[in-house]
Amino acid sequence: MCSSPFIRMAYSSGGWALYLVTLLRRIATTASAIVIGVFNVATHRHDTDPVELKPGDPAPDFSLPGSDGRVYRLKELAGRPVVIAWFPKAFTGGCTAECKSLSANSAALSGLDVSYFTASVDAADANTRFAESMGLRYPILSDETKDVARAYGVLASSGYASRWTFYIGADGRILDIDKNVSAASHGSDVLARLTQLRVQG
Repeated sequence: MCSSPFIRMAYSSGGWALYLVTLLRRIATTASAIVIGVFNVATHRHDTDPVELKPGDPAPDFSLPGSDGRVYRLKELAGRPVVIAWFPKAFTGGCTAECKSLSANSAALSGLDVSYFTASVDAADANTRFAESMGLRYPILSDETKDVARAYGVLASSGYASRWTFYIGADGRILDIDKNVSAASHGSDVLARLTQLRVQG
């Protein structure tokens, strides 16, 4: 079982056990989210008339707690572009990959004149733990009431946010909405889209 030196070292140091615990937690969280989402869809628990925002529309204002302990309000970020990458559920596989991808591109994103966040409808303490578990260099916003998710049209019938990313201009208007996010490459995709939108440092 522990044939390679790396696996023996990881196992003996407790790293292998920690990896398994983390992996099992991610699988269990993902499975739980799927079950809850299916239940919500079946019972129409979160059915509402969806908001359909489009480029050129004013971005809905928000005031949301970040995983870094600060509260962020869109109006206070005026004067520079803002990126908000919504994801469904903390500690799940795809959302972990998406957040890590953005964090891996933090240096390049920090070189641009842009504020960027990920966001979900998880509780603030859950997103704080999630951010800390990955050592993220940017805040995750928490919309526990789901009011902002509804205002942006991202709240799905599952009760979770859709994996959509909003690019908001310095004037507070929506520049673009990416509804086809690739979680694993999202950090580089955001950089490429900001370049296409002529957002510069």
